[in-house]
Amino acid sequence: MMRKQMSWIMGCMVVVGMTLAMGACSSPGTSDTPTSSPTDVVSPAPTSTDTSTDTSTDSATDLPSAPAVTNPPASSNMDGIDATGDFGDSPELTVPSPWAIDSTQTKILVQGDGMTVSQAGWVQVNYYGINARTGDMFDESYSKGAPVSFALNQVVPGFQKGLAGQQVGTRLIIAMPGADGYDAAGGNSDAGIQVGDTLVFVVDIIRTQYTQPTGTPVTVTDASLPTVSGDITAPTISIPQGATPPTDLVVQPLITGPDPSVTVQSTDTLVVDYAEYIWSSGTMVRQTYGYAPLTGAVSSTLPGWQQALVGQPMGSRLLLVLPPNLAYPQGYPKLGIPAGSTMVYVIDILYTYGS
Repeated sequence: MMRKQMSWIMGCMVVVGMTLAMGACSSPGTSDTPTSSPTDVVSPAPTSTDTSTDTSTDSATDLPSAPAVTNPPASSNMDGIDATGDFGDSPELTVPSPWAIDSTQTKILVQGDGMTVSQAGWVQVNYYGINARTGDMFDESYSKGAPVSFALNQVVPGFQKGLAGQQVGTRLIIAMPGADGYDAAGGNSDAGIQVGDTLVFVVDIIRTQYTQPTGTPVTVTDASLPTVSGDITAPTISIPQGATPPTDLVVQPLITGPDPSVTVQSTDTLVVDYAEYIWSSGTMVRQTYGYAPLTGAVSSTLPGWQQALVGQPMGSRLLLVLPPNLAYPQGYPKLGIPAGSTMVYVIDILYTYGS
């Protein structure tokens, strides 16, 4: 899911498939991550058949040792760190290498006025990174023409500390010591990052996750459809008494997201809140409201979701009614869903991004 160039900042990451055939969302899931430990292969010391005790011909061989990494004294501020260039353009980043900082700090270059990035929210950014010890650029996204998306709880602490609370449209510099960078992983030899290295980034914040549906409310006039009520962060669905369920897919926007240029694509990954009901009984089967949003690929969802969500703006809330053939044609006994059930959903599209 993450692009290769961002692998250096990623922590352990678990992607939940959004098949809607998972267990109920009433408790956090667990994931068994295979672990491995390195195997040290030690070659035996060479043996000699020479039994001579004539030490006068022996000579010691001094093998060269790897040079020690010397980190410069850590600064308490970002004096001397600067960058030029407009938001969205590849920056010129100045770092007086070798250089280090004692704690993660930020410097705002362009102040945005968009949504605020939450502590564990998803963001889309462009970035340019320099190793402050060597002065070398080790990774950037601008030349690739492909911003990257990630959740702040999936990256190294320095990125989380630097981006949380910032607003979309902001260009900033983040300087992080090794403790907030890659020290915990023993550095990253592929990127030339050693333990103790300070990393300095220019970051443009392009987009972030909504915490709830946002946009223009839509008035629903069809009395035969289920109704959604309650607090916006805890919606409930009521099925109309005696109403016959529709035989075709129903997609009824309740809130239309604010930016029509940011819509769900069939190849996207989504972050959503949702609640799922059975039409015939009005029973709520499962929900994410009050827990954690669900993340997964559009292509892994129910057929009715795939048809309904593509083209919808990020930030939208939708009411969906899925006939049995677009939901669970054979039912889902584990969740108490009989075969032939019409299913009803309220879905909030909190974030979407391309793979």
